Amino acid sequence: MHWIDPNCLQETRGTVTQFLLNPHGELDGFVLGKNKQVHFPPHMSKQVAKHIGIGDQVKVRGVKPRSADIVAAVLLTSSSGVAILDEGPHHDGEKHEKPHVEKRPMEVTGEVKLSLYGPKGELRGALLTSGTSIRMPPHAAAELVSYLEPGAHIQVWGHGVKNKYGHTIEVDDIAELIDADSAEARVE
Repeated sequence: MHWIDPNCLQETRGTVTQFLLNPHGELDGFVLGKNKQVHFPPHMSKQVAKHIGIGDQVKVRGVKPRSADIVAAVLLTSSSGVAILDEGPHHDGEKHEKPHVEKRPMEVTGEVKLSLYGPKGELRGALLTSGTSIRMPPHAAAELVSYLEPGAHIQVWGHGVKNKYGHTIEVDDIAELIDADSAEARVE
């Protein structure tokens, strides 16, 4: 969103409580407080990782899609005052390359804490109370809305990545748990 002047956008402030990873293991968002999703493009991942940490107070200037309660960040300001501006993936003349990561089979069971959205407000997955994010294409998520709503108890199978910022699973299969009391959140 390098063409948008961030100074004309509403500012949101809060404490970073969790990072969100895309299926390639890159940061592509975080959660402020208990449930405010902030999305940013993965070409900003390295700068965010360098200047923002869990527990930091941040300022976000961004766009709020009509259909979802998220902020698609144009400008992030760290607690130390470092400004991280979305200047587009080609601003320095180099194309953003997706990292090659080894995805491994994963299974997780748990309760949905927060529905996760893309920058235009399209449903793309969920964040479980265990901290695991699950991701799927928007067309699949649109068909599985009830599985991705806060309070839903689900079991997910897929392939994913885990690193120091968290873990995320690309969903291959998903099921609703009937006996949620016996479910324990786990990632293998």
